[in-house]
Amino acid sequence: MSGLPRSIERLIEAFSRLPSVGTKTAQRFTFFLLRLKDGERAEVGNAILELTQHLQFCRDCFHFAEGDLCVICSDPKRDEHMICVVEDSLDLLSIEKSGAFRGRYHLLGGVISPLQGIGPDELKLRELEARIKNAAGKITEVLIATNPTMEGEATATYIWRRLEPLGINISRIARGLTVGGDLEFTDEVTLARAIESRVAF
Repeated sequence: MSGLPRSIERLIEAFSRLPSVGTKTAQRFTFFLLRLKDGERAEVGNAILELTQHLQFCRDCFHFAEGDLCVICSDPKRDEHMICVVEDSLDLLSIEKSGAFRGRYHLLGGVISPLQGIGPDELKLRELEARIKNAAGKITEVLIATNPTMEGEATATYIWRRLEPLGINISRIARGLTVGGDLEFTDEVTLARAIESRVAF
């Protein structure tokens, strides 16, 4: 028995399910919220509620959106001839911070990982292929920017083999990145250089 009301225990349990958050950190988060004024606490709660009420996936790239298209796919200034293939939204945000890529994106939703039971059919690969075919020649280059891990490399190779018959340029993010590292934790300068010096697959 913790001596806390069940509502507080539930919030601590919810916070402790977040990545890298243990019980003590979850308790600190919870008691920080409890010390806020009612209006400020409600603002935090409403922001979380909006995630479930308004967010969906972009119909084109599968990034988070509040309508049919995300802010990137609906931006007419983006280069519609280039698509950068990434694993998830965190990788997209990292590349956006670098400022080196002005095309559009396609989010796979992970990587091929047989140990975790994730095969090509669990990723958004059919959708990528259909997107390129339906663009009627507008898409001229696909930049594969999966993480430089074993799974990321295997996924990149699979994508290259699958897209090669479509006759478009396929490039791979350059090797300025640490093997085994994640794009999410790579600094903007390194990412920008890797994109600028991309290589043909």
